[in-house]
Amino acid sequence: MSRNQPESGTKAEQAGTGHRARLRQRLLDGGSEALADYEVLEYLLYAAIPRGDTKPAAKALLARFGSLAGVLEADHRQLEDVDGVGAASAAALKAVALAARRMARSKVREKTVLGSWQALLDYLTIDMAHLTLERVRVLYLDARNRLILDHMAQEGTIDEAAIHPREVVKKGLEVGASAMILVHNHPSGNPEPSRADIQITRRIAEVGQLLGITVHDHVIIGSEGHVSLKAKGLI
Repeated sequence: MSRNQPESGTKAEQAGTGHRARLRQRLLDGGSEALADYEVLEYLLYAAIPRGDTKPAAKALLARFGSLAGVLEADHRQLEDVDGVGAASAAALKAVALAARRMARSKVREKTVLGSWQALLDYLTIDMAHLTLERVRVLYLDARNRLILDHMAQEGTIDEAAIHPREVVKKGLEVGASAMILVHNHPSGNPEPSRADIQITRRIAEVGQLLGITVHDHVIIGSEGHVSLKAKGLI
């Protein structure tokens, strides 16, 4: 029996190598939809696990976090709780998430924000859709609607106790902004605005108008999608 063990190991390694080669070729030849989500994770895990079957860990990650995006945005400690995922694997996944955020951010910075709205939504979704805390950001724009500053204003519930309209506008004056876009996320996943969301937006817009800074929009991000208060006619 022991004489067969090396041969079985060799065959298993050869099969694994063949599977990886086929997966790599499908990735290179087939475009963005060439691989299923678990296969994308399989391939990403190869960087940390040079030998062995990464499919069980990939499927366990999807089962735990629900989606590819959920896996990439998960905290590294949560990733390491999954069977078969160690610190090296978690770091490999976090590096991909970081690269995706920076690529999306660069697309936003290269063009006018209003002229590249989908790029902005992609950037915000990658960065905020899976946060477990509510975070408020203000995108300050110049007269050409180019991004001057992406300012993280607050973590926590959005209301006037947390976000002071005059402080938001004052920051805009300090950086020379002509306009701003308010952004925050709903950890529940549902991006529909609350009454508080609408009220605080209108207050900031009123103060901004007095001081020459326009509120273009307030975008709410959730794992179920996004909502624009302007598109809804609420500002």
